[in-house]
This record gives sequence, C-alpha cells and structure tokens, in this order.
Amino acid sequence: MNFNDYKAKIFSERPDVKEEYEALGPQYEIICAEIKCRKALGITQKELAERMGTAQANISRFESGSYNPSLAFLQKMAQSLGKTLKISME
Repeated sequence: MNFNDYKAKIFSERPDVKEEYEALGPQYEIICAEIKCRKALGITQKELAERMGTAQANISRFESGSYNPSLAFLQKMAQSLGKTLKISME
C-alpha cells in the first residue's frame, strides 16, 4: 500500500484525523516552500539563519514543524531567500 492509499484509508476511517491533517495544511505548505527555495539556492539552514540574523536552531525548528513563526519571521525568511511573502484568505 502506498502513502496515498494509506492516507485515503485512514481518512475514511477517522474523520478526526482528516480534519486535523487539513488544519495543518497551510503550515506544511509554507515549510515545503521554504525548504524548496533554500535547496534551490544551495544554502544550508545555517546560511539561511545567518542571512536572517537568527539561530540555525530556529530554522531547524521551523522546518520540523515544531516552531510557530511570527509574521515578521516569515517576512524576513522570504526576503532572505529573495522571495516575497504573500498571504491570502480564500
């Protein structure tokens, strides 16, 4: 069974799991976007942290999903990656 099949099975059996998974979606979208940009630039967590003026541990916590960043942190991160941060409500 592949991941998508397993996920569909769990979601059909446990609506609460599906609800929590969907609630975490935006957090993981921004994490994935940051990792993709950082890797495309060929920089390490430490190098990104230096560009941002923060500790590498903060980048690590962010990427692992264990850090709830402020808007200012996300803006500084985007700028340090040469990107702009866009937030929308749909």
